[in-house]
Amino acid sequence: MSAPSDNLGDFSMLELFRMEVETQKVVLSNGLVSIERDPANPTELESLMRAAHSLKGAARIVGLTPAVSVAHAMEDGFVAAQKNKITMGRAQIDAMFQGVDLLARIANTPEADIQQWSAHKAEEVENFVAHLKASLAASNAPKPVEEAKTPAPPESKAEQSSSTSTKDAQERFLRVTSGNLNRLLGLAGESLVESRRLRPFSESLLRLKRQQNELSHMLDDLRDWQANGDETTKRRLAGAQAKISECRYYLNERLTELEMFDRRATNLAKRLYSETLSCRMRPFADGVQGFPRLVRDLAHKLGKNIRLEIIGQETQVDREILEQLETPLTHILSNAVDHGIERAEERQHTGKPAEAVMRLEARHSSGILLIIVSDDGRGIDVESIRRAVVRRKQATTEVAAQMSEAELMEFLFLPGFSTRENVTDVSGRGVGLDIVRNMAKNVRGNVRLFSQLGQGTRFQFELPLTLSVVRSLLVNIGGEPYAFPLAGIHHTLKLPRAQIQTLEGKQHFPLHHRQVGLVTARQILDYPAAPPSDDEQSIIIMGEKESLCGLVVDKFLGEQELVVQPLDPRLGKIKDISAGALMENGAPVLIIDPEDLLRSIEKLAERGSLNRIEEAASATAKKSKRVLIVEDSLTVRELERKLLQSQGYEVEVAVDGMDGWNAVRTNQFDLVVSDVDMPRMDGIELVQNIRKDPKLKSMPVLILTYKDREEDRRRGLEAGADYYLVKGSFHDDILIKAVTDLIGKAHA
Repeated sequence: MSAPSDNLGDFSMLELFRMEVETQKVVLSNGLVSIERDPANPTELESLMRAAHSLKGAARIVGLTPAVSVAHAMEDGFVAAQKNKITMGRAQIDAMFQGVDLLARIANTPEADIQQWSAHKAEEVENFVAHLKASLAASNAPKPVEEAKTPAPPESKAEQSSSTSTKDAQERFLRVTSGNLNRLLGLAGESLVESRRLRPFSESLLRLKRQQNELSHMLDDLRDWQANGDETTKRRLAGAQAKISECRYYLNERLTELEMFDRRATNLAKRLYSETLSCRMRPFADGVQGFPRLVRDLAHKLGKNIRLEIIGQETQVDREILEQLETPLTHILSNAVDHGIERAEERQHTGKPAEAVMRLEARHSSGILLIIVSDDGRGIDVESIRRAVVRRKQATTEVAAQMSEAELMEFLFLPGFSTRENVTDVSGRGVGLDIVRNMAKNVRGNVRLFSQLGQGTRFQFELPLTLSVVRSLLVNIGGEPYAFPLAGIHHTLKLPRAQIQTLEGKQHFPLHHRQVGLVTARQILDYPAAPPSDDEQSIIIMGEKESLCGLVVDKFLGEQELVVQPLDPRLGKIKDISAGALMENGAPVLIIDPEDLLRSIEKLAERGSLNRIEEAASATAKKSKRVLIVEDSLTVRELERKLLQSQGYEVEVAVDGMDGWNAVRTNQFDLVVSDVDMPRMDGIELVQNIRKDPKLKSMPVLILTYKDREEDRRRGLEAGADYYLVKGSFHDDILIKAVTDLIGKAHA
């Protein structure tokens, strides 16, 4: 029983009242909009009366006498409407909305200034109460023959209502900062990634099991070969076979346990991540509570009759996306009321109902969030856009005449573009639909516009379900993995080099009856150019439909869902990069910022500095010498890699001795730089294996370790190392000199 009181202690009484006002404000606003269409709706009137009554009781407990007066006057009005003494018309509802706004202002007043409402601002409350009573008295509802038998609830219920609201607040509210939530989600994502690392470990044990089976078969063959041998040999072979069987049984047991643990750990990590992710989600209704009143007020101001329908209010939306949706949705709805919806007489003249309908819908579809805003108004006149384009000198009359409807619609998303010559206080002040498209792009989404003249207009947002996870295409660029958000990719393909064409000194290739320019990702990200190759080129097509660009990457690595990890703000904005993430194998990867990357390409194109692929290939005609770094410390590994790469060497890395041993047997290297203390196989064993292999024994090996004892140095050199450096004492130039002594400079 102690938890509720602890939670309650997190909130002051005024904060609890603010929560009550926020909750009941939605009920009052939606109810008032509803009864304007159906004034005698008993369900809505009951809901409105209860909301006003709850606010009155809550305000009385907090000691806010002005709020008590406002809520009490509103409650009396709703009770009178229930008894059919008055009819709620537009004037009465306007007055009630003033009361809702006044209660919100009182609740949002800082605690230190709250007493002003009882002193200096009391007159404002008194004026409102008088205005509301006069408005209600002016209602011309007929007196009922028999009064309704719905008495006002007794005052004692106020405390009960407030108590219920307080209890709800305890259950529904928990103070968690967005930073804490993001860090928690990041940890849950890392947990999910780490759980997947058991899989390769399990696979390595399976390889060991296969090797044991092969060894067992070898012993069987040896036993058959020694069938007539001496008894001592037979006994030793039998003992070896017994030991192999024992090891096989033990390994099978451990494999079974590991697989069960892997499934449990992965399942638990997924559930943890899913639950943490759900904490970021809010129902769509939370972000659109003010829109019914917005549309209602604007429609009345402009003399129009409009009903807003909200569909999918329970659809879960990422809280950051929901917050960013408010401005573009407000702009679209305001534009629709002002520009798109006709007056009642015009609608009736064209055969439409006098009441226009606008719909705001949210739903999940195929892994994305769809937000649709539609109306049954007059639609968009494409010819008016064409005239505006010419009038604003954005195209000549001849060029504009040849533009398609889709091309003309794109102008509406340009900053400040409008088809109207005059401005109003609702729209047309230079704030165009560019804010709508920018919002969609900011959250890695898209927005499309559809319209039919005389029938209506529809905006369709296609947004990610959450900003904390991004579905990406992983690629290799310069030996490093990068992630391209799928939302920023138009198309991918493998392009034979023979299809690359040159036009006016720039490289292009044909795609759907048009030419798409080519640029290498290595040049944009400042990597050395790729070695020459006649193979197919891996191409990512990015950009808008009218200005596509083909980006050449080294290799496609596949799609993957990544948990976004914001970069340290101390780094500032990193060119072409938006965030980081961890891949399934635990390795870090940088997430590309598509918009920034396209700007970088545009700047190079403007300077005429884009390399041709053939030029890039010839730039690396001199083959760089290859170095393998074998190091289990990520920090040391990256330092050594970057140092050698800065000298022009081509560098690959291995995370332990076994990984390094597999690498040297399957690839060609000019030098191996290895640590000593590593899991699975240490550096000494690695050197010994290299020296025993006929194909590798002449390969130079440099040991770089913290072990600085003389016996350690002697052990390393005796194993076959060509150099032995101690990490704690060497400087960058010492390592570079050692590498140069062993294999020379990076380019022969």
